[in-house]
Amino acid sequence: MPTQLLHSSKPLSKTWLNRMFSLVYAVAVSVLLLRHCRNLIHSPSTITIALFLADFVLAFLWLTYQCFHWNPVERKVFPENLKHVASKSKYPPIDVLICTADPTKEPPIGVVNTALSVLAYEYPTEKLSVYVSDDGGSKMTLYAFMECAKFAKQWIPYCKKYGVVDRAPEAYFGSQPSSYPETNDIKSMYEDMKSRVEAVVQSGGLSLDRVMEPEFQDAFRKWTPDFTSRQHPTVIQILLDNNADKDVAGDVMPNLIYVSREKNNLKPHNFKAGALNVMLRVSGLMTNGDIVLILDCDMYSNYPETPLLALCYFMDPNADPKLGFVQFPQRFDGINKNDIYASELMPETRILSLGMDGLLGAVFMGTGGFLKRDVISDNSPCGVTTGSIQTKSNVIKSKDVLVLAHEVASCNYEDHTKWGSQIGFRYGTITEDVYTSFRLHCEGWKSVLCNPNRAAFLGGSPSNFNDGLTQIKRWYMGFLEIFFNKYCPLIYGVRSMNPLQALCYTHYTLRSFWSIPIIIYAFLPQVSLINSVPIFTKVSEYGFFLYVFLFLGAYIKDFLDFVVFAGGSTIRWWNHQRMWLIWGLSSYPFALLEWSLKCFGLSTFGFNVTSKVVDEEQNRLYEQGVVEFGVESVLFLPISVASVVNLWAFVKGIMDVLIYGRLEEFFVQIFISGFVVVNSWVIYEGMVLRKDRGKMPLKITLASIATAMAIYLLSTLVMFP
Repeated sequence: MPTQLLHSSKPLSKTWLNRMFSLVYAVAVSVLLLRHCRNLIHSPSTITIALFLADFVLAFLWLTYQCFHWNPVERKVFPENLKHVASKSKYPPIDVLICTADPTKEPPIGVVNTALSVLAYEYPTEKLSVYVSDDGGSKMTLYAFMECAKFAKQWIPYCKKYGVVDRAPEAYFGSQPSSYPETNDIKSMYEDMKSRVEAVVQSGGLSLDRVMEPEFQDAFRKWTPDFTSRQHPTVIQILLDNNADKDVAGDVMPNLIYVSREKNNLKPHNFKAGALNVMLRVSGLMTNGDIVLILDCDMYSNYPETPLLALCYFMDPNADPKLGFVQFPQRFDGINKNDIYASELMPETRILSLGMDGLLGAVFMGTGGFLKRDVISDNSPCGVTTGSIQTKSNVIKSKDVLVLAHEVASCNYEDHTKWGSQIGFRYGTITEDVYTSFRLHCEGWKSVLCNPNRAAFLGGSPSNFNDGLTQIKRWYMGFLEIFFNKYCPLIYGVRSMNPLQALCYTHYTLRSFWSIPIIIYAFLPQVSLINSVPIFTKVSEYGFFLYVFLFLGAYIKDFLDFVVFAGGSTIRWWNHQRMWLIWGLSSYPFALLEWSLKCFGLSTFGFNVTSKVVDEEQNRLYEQGVVEFGVESVLFLPISVASVVNLWAFVKGIMDVLIYGRLEEFFVQIFISGFVVVNSWVIYEGMVLRKDRGKMPLKITLASIATAMAIYLLSTLVMFP
């Protein structure tokens, strides 16, 4: 009998178009750079040097970007055929690792929803273990999961009995579900649990009177007056044990284990990567699942058969032995209709990931990834000999196991080991996800992107403008840390893997350098226009048509990728390209600045958790598609300055054309200024027209006007005396 097909892949139909466009566009880019070189030789000046630098950086990043488009593939899975390959008893055990860090920014009830959505997976419960890493060491989070464990005994059998698809209670009850005999009772139980958890969070503390179980009371006694989020002992609490706990239907429950690693102010904790490595060791001792699923605290499961989709790759008899992980693309709920902050990350999740999947595999995105344990932990999950206890699944509460689990969760355990350098999630950057997948690909491991029609996971995204810019800044500072280390993608990566894959990583890690051309084109043509100095070719010269082709070619190709091939809307595409310009003036340059200061030991930068808490007014503005400024953020200053300078230049250019008729000389500069003005309309609204709480702070508005005037005066003294 022939083997049943578990998955398939094929190149995208647009591949030939991508390659033809790349070749033609590369010729045009080469001609432009040759023109710049000629200008540098015959008429060197500050302006010619700046324009060459801008276009050279754009050309390099465009070249690396084409690697994503060289061989994109799309895949399909056929989980219905798994039964022909293996019985459920042969499914590998799965350990789910959920990370949270701050209950004030990551509400515990949201983390509980994520945990419940995976506890209720359509997967053998005796093979499923869920670990919650509480890196903030909050007793409020532990209390929330005590409540979660009780409610799960009702929720899991309810979901499986009625085939519920949305297994995060908040999503399920918020979607007007079908009514079953137990629905109202289950909803009432959930609301009661939610109110108790939120009451504890709002009070900021927990009385032991709320905790009835003696074993849990002992756990809470570890929160002494000296216990802080940065200085505390290890806390490990088994909340559900599949060898002892059963749900209301009498079926075995999955394991649910709370872990808060030891913290010490004198020891580096390595942020999320450090927390994940502790979880790898603790889970390796207690349950040792062959597959490890990594989830962010707000990334709940949206499809209960997701593990089966991953098994279509892992359990394929013809699977590549070097397959290291299966990545599901990030999807988000709660994004407003027009995605005003480009939070959906459409290019990264629906375009570029397909391109890397056609090379060595998709990048690990930090969440939604199923990894083989022996790949990420080098077949030595704990660094100690534990075979005698790992072979038995009925001892997770034994004293020996718990003693060893506390040992491997201590802050001194990794001293003089390979953890973080060659084993586990790699240290040295705050973007440990991309760095770890890069290192795994360098070691010869491969990955695949599993992209089902129904999103496997759904998560939250910033609904606040400043939070969104700050998140992008943090990511791209982390990417710079990846590029400027001894495992540089452009040098080490090209030698160690498919060069196209290495250039894809190079593109990601150097994206903050987009700030160079964006800043130059946001200010230099405009300041020159204000001073009535033409810097581009005339409309009647052939060089003008070269600029037209390069601009229209790039934007039309981007539009086709976003709207036609990825399925986005036109207005979302427009908002994304506007946010790209805004990132280039704010998040990207500040990422470069933070990284530079850190290199000199001057930066006070630290890992800041993106808040998942949204107040009503903020949510109202976001749902209406209104950009919220509201706070006096330094990230708003450069985009405000650029908006003022471009409006000034556009008005001055139009006046010069009307008075002196120099349209042919100044058309390109007027067009660039006008293009920025159109993209800056939301900024002008925030500065002048809006009166609500989300308007641009007056201090930022005045500072941007003063800075724009200072730029003009400086240009008249230095560049155009």
